[in-house]
Amino acid sequence: MSQALKRVFVYGTLKKGEPNHHWLTSEKNGFSRLLAKGKTEIKFPLVIGTRYNIPFLLNKPGVGHNIEGEIYEVDDTMFSNLDVLEEYPRYYDRELQSILTNENEKLECWLYLIRNYPESMLAKPQLSSYSNRPEQPYSENYVQSKPDDLFTDG
Repeated sequence: MSQALKRVFVYGTLKKGEPNHHWLTSEKNGFSRLLAKGKTEIKFPLVIGTRYNIPFLLNKPGVGHNIEGEIYEVDDTMFSNLDVLEEYPRYYDRELQSILTNENEKLECWLYLIRNYPESMLAKPQLSSYSNRPEQPYSENYVQSKPDDLFTDG
């Protein structure tokens, strides 16, 4: 019995070459397949926050940039495991958004974002694309993070 696959747009540590990409490539987490690169149709603020240097897509549509990322097709098992990684719904939320592929096709995809954040997060540099950098390295210790870390940045 086949199941319907879901499309997920990843813009941060899950992208190819980034620290959590292994979540998408590990068969024990379920099935995933890269469909395309793309960007959000709507602008969002993408910032780096907390002492763990985590990329956050803030729920402030129309502010920031069209965010670049990758579109994956995933099965229910992978989708559930991504929810675990993103601590949905306790930390991140998710919603369907239109993503424009590099071939200019519009696809509806799930993306993870932060709904509750301090306004000071909007004062951070806003990115159009995330990549882990030596001058601001992503910390694997994020598993110790809590939603309140958004309010004690640094």
